[in-house]
Amino acid sequence: MMAALIFVVSLATLLMFFVAYCRSLMASSSAHPLSEEVRDVTGIVAAASGRDFKKIMQLLSLCPGEDQTGLQAVGFYYGILNLLEKTIGRHLPSLHFWTEQERAGCAYFAVVLLDRRIAFSREIAQQGES
Repeated sequence: MMAALIFVVSLATLLMFFVAYCRSLMASSSAHPLSEEVRDVTGIVAAASGRDFKKIMQLLSLCPGEDQTGLQAVGFYYGILNLLEKTIGRHLPSLHFWTEQERAGCAYFAVVLLDRRIAFSREIAQQGES
């Protein structure tokens, strides 16, 4: 019984740290303005929505990059948010609103990563031309 309690408390603590880590990653990208190029590619004018995440992830898979750890963590967090939305969020409007905001934050994080990868690829191409 005591081992189960320790396991549950440990799991809850790990989840809290994981959520804080993901939210800090998302917060670090929230002030980044999107380039005109990435706006054209994604169709996102000002703010991303949670529905944009899958499309952005597909575009990210086409661009080379070494920043997979944060992206995988936020992708997993997005999956948890989807699960919350589909199970509990339908019945609680405040949770629905919160999960949609968080999912939009995940999408914006991914689009900022895409913007950085496009800029990096453009930079490498320009160096190759020189």
